[in-house]
Amino acid sequence: MVSLLSPPDSPAIDDAGWRQTHLGRLLGHAMRRFDTRVLELMAQAVDVPLALSNLAARAQVSAAHIHITRHLELGGSRLTVLARKAGMTKQAMGDLVDQCTAWGLVTRQPDPADARARQICFTPAGLDWLRAFQQAVAQAEAEFRQEVGPEVATVIAIGLEAYAAPFSP
Repeated sequence: MVSLLSPPDSPAIDDAGWRQTHLGRLLGHAMRRFDTRVLELMAQAVDVPLALSNLAARAQVSAAHIHITRHLELGGSRLTVLARKAGMTKQAMGDLVDQCTAWGLVTRQPDPADARARQICFTPAGLDWLRAFQQAVAQAEAEFRQEVGPEVATVIAIGLEAYAAPFSP
């Protein structure tokens, strides 16, 4: 494995190891593992409506759907704002909102500030989903801390927070 603390010597181009162990790839794997665990926990959550937990259990809900859970304001958000916060196109976010609307997680309501615009809002079932997401994230974080140790987990969290800061909405 390549050490992140070693000098930035470039490995030989024919050394394939660097392509598998660079920081971006490791971060990507870690993110997918974390999101997968959160979805597993949400599939088991007793407070989530049965239809939604069944969707999560059958892998119909993906990490992309979690973007709505992460970024939708409790009072509602416009589609363009939601897409910007999630780093997605308006079209892609619109497709996710359509699916989440069909599943009963969100609704589209008139925007009180602009009659031409719509607000995406959580339904009561969507708020249950959000609470299950909160609990699943807390449990996945606790499992991470248990696996790598509290000191390493703290250092990783501080480092990732500093590294991601320029991209926070």
